[in-house]
Amino acid sequence: MSDQQYPMCQGPDPDPTPPIFEMPNGAVDCHAHIFGPESKYTFSPARGYTPPDASLESFLALHRTLGNIERAVLTQPSVYGTDNSCMLDAVEKSGGKFLAVVAVDANVSDKELEYLHARGARGARVNIVDKGGNPFDGMGAVQKFTERLKDLGWHLEVLIHVHEFEDLRATLNALSVDVSVGHLGYMRTDHGIEHPGFKEFLDLVRDGNTWVKLSGSYRITTLESTPYHDVTPIARALIEANEDRIIWGTDWPHPFLKGNMPNDGALTDQLADWAPEETVRRKILVDNAERLYGFNHV
Repeated sequence: MSDQQYPMCQGPDPDPTPPIFEMPNGAVDCHAHIFGPESKYTFSPARGYTPPDASLESFLALHRTLGNIERAVLTQPSVYGTDNSCMLDAVEKSGGKFLAVVAVDANVSDKELEYLHARGARGARVNIVDKGGNPFDGMGAVQKFTERLKDLGWHLEVLIHVHEFEDLRATLNALSVDVSVGHLGYMRTDHGIEHPGFKEFLDLVRDGNTWVKLSGSYRITTLESTPYHDVTPIARALIEANEDRIIWGTDWPHPFLKGNMPNDGALTDQLADWAPEETVRRKILVDNAERLYGFNHV
């Protein structure tokens, strides 16, 4: 019963390959997670899956292989609910190189938000897709919450299916802070870039208040293995819509991925196809991330 309720997910490929292009100095991995050990960090009973341990040491080893990734933004996974301690402990161990996007609920105090800021939090996440990820009672409550984030300089990160989200542009533009959307908008590629919901998403990105993470391409592809050529039109359309609002993340350790586990080097290689120009890749990998999260320039 327990395994059915909290299914175990596979771990990442233990032998990542170097990417085909050279990472620019100061690159930022804007979306990743740290898990475990379970004996120290308890999973939420409201979770939808159980991940294997994914340590800070393994994460840093990945960055060494990918090259020049000097900083990262850890994002609170749904399996920990609003207990951010595993992630924030990893941020503390990074020596100032990591920041975090936390999960909180509407009852969080201003004092607690200030405490989280002091520990490296620079945004709050609302996960509307995964079980256990959304502690708010609808978007009205989220809107009210964002008013409290302005003085902190935070943004709101959302995990949504953009093609299914009603009044996407009006709703997200009405929030009091900038918004970051994960996994290229989380629309499967077989819907196509002409889907009305995706076209509205492109308009939203052009408006300039919304940022998009080029992460989790395996979550939207219809293909079984890399290279995910069907993701290329979506990624290129988003970059063309507003290259100053696009960031990148590994989504390591790729939690709850069903199907073939891709190699992190092959996933990173996609950037060379999505953004062939080195100057654009530098924006995506360095400059835009520094601006959104407030990293000091290297």
